[in-house]
Amino acid sequence: MNRALCFIAAGIVLTACTPPREPVPISPAGDSAGSPVARRPLPEPAPAPGASLAPAPSAPSIAVPAGSSYVCVSDNGGARQQTAIEFSPKVAALCAKHPEMGPCQYEREICRRDGGRVYAAGGVEITRETEALYDKKVMRVRFKAN
Repeated sequence: MNRALCFIAAGIVLTACTPPREPVPISPAGDSAGSPVARRPLPEPAPAPGASLAPAPSAPSIAVPAGSSYVCVSDNGGARQQTAIEFSPKVAALCAKHPEMGPCQYEREICRRDGGRVYAAGGVEITRETEALYDKKVMRVRFKAN
């Protein structure tokens, strides 16, 4: 009985110590001109005029705006937030040709770190399984601390 209480207490302490999810950071308007990466919020698309109160589809329709490489979709307080991820022209060309490269992967991981999902052009989601295929392509080895 004493051991069970210790496990319950440890679980409560660990749960209380986890940081809350934060929204994807947005680039300030003045700073994005010279930076290699810019994150800007996208407006929520308006529903179609003939749409009824039917249940929403399970897969959201994502449109990647021109000039953006990815769109990060996350839920913050029950509201869906879309953030466009734009790279400088040289980095965007690199990510278009080799999406497995570090700068591209880093931005996708920032999105996923806080519970977001990453979509590329055409509304194709880039999942962790896709990232694993990228790692196989470049034969990248990841060492974990534990």
